[in-house]
Amino acid sequence: MSRGSGKGFSLKDKLDGNELDLSLCDLNEVPVRELAALPKATILDLSCNNLISLPSDFCSLMHLVKLDLSKNRLQQLPLDFGRLINLQHLDLLNNRLVTLPVSFAQLKNLKWLDLKDNPLDPVLAKVAGDCLDEKQCKQAAVKVLQHMKAIQSEQDRQRQQKLQAEREMEKKREAEQRAKEAQERELRKREKAEEKERRRREYDAQKAAKQEMEKKTKKETVHTRKLASSSRPPQRPRHKLSWSRSVLRVLLFVLFCILCTLAACKLTELQHQPLCISVNTLYEDVVAALQNHKTLQNMLQHNSK
Repeated sequence: MSRGSGKGFSLKDKLDGNELDLSLCDLNEVPVRELAALPKATILDLSCNNLISLPSDFCSLMHLVKLDLSKNRLQQLPLDFGRLINLQHLDLLNNRLVTLPVSFAQLKNLKWLDLKDNPLDPVLAKVAGDCLDEKQCKQAAVKVLQHMKAIQSEQDRQRQQKLQAEREMEKKREAEQRAKEAQERELRKREKAEEKERRRREYDAQKAAKQEMEKKTKKETVHTRKLASSSRPPQRPRHKLSWSRSVLRVLLFVLFCILCTLAACKLTELQHQPLCISVNTLYEDVVAALQNHKTLQNMLQHNSK
């Protein structure tokens, strides 16, 4: 493992039992892959190097029990640092840490912690206190874990409140959406009813206008017929007219027969027959009566003058 790259010598050469000492190697990155291949190295010393940060896959080294990261330039720990659940001893002396990740609260087996000489947040620095002896470092581990658990609980509570607020907001939006949809349905229903009522009124108006027009047309027709019937001369009934024509035909036929009989009795040899003699006598009497009637009229006219 070369200095800086971490690949100039074998890690097995640095392994002594379950302890792996990589201090003072001028490392600027952690050889996580090689460390993962040595699960029996439960004690890891990375102190006095040039580490600025730890890679996220560093937290996969869950076999670590004791970890020394003192005297580096670490500005922060990985967010999932709490995955190192078997960690009991942690030395972070003389780094550039300000805060710890919330997952730090999951290090339930942590018994020893040193955070001295870091620009810690004032609250965290007060909680951690000094780590001048074994007792203080153990108390620092307990107090910091409690503090981080409180922060985690508060964040969980805030997260739950946020989720609850989001659920309530979502329920409110859904309720408003349902109310809006119901209002729109009611509006469409009302508009549909109004449209139906409007079309019904139009239909009734058209029907009434049509009936009124039919009545008016009927009245005008009756009036026209009355005027036409009053302007024409009264006509005789057809049956009376037919009867008069029949009587006239009969009279003409009788007159024709009489003339024929008279002509036969005057002009033919039948004039000496008894019937013709009677006809000729009747004819002469009628002519005489007519002449007498005409003479009487002339006399009356003369007297009146």
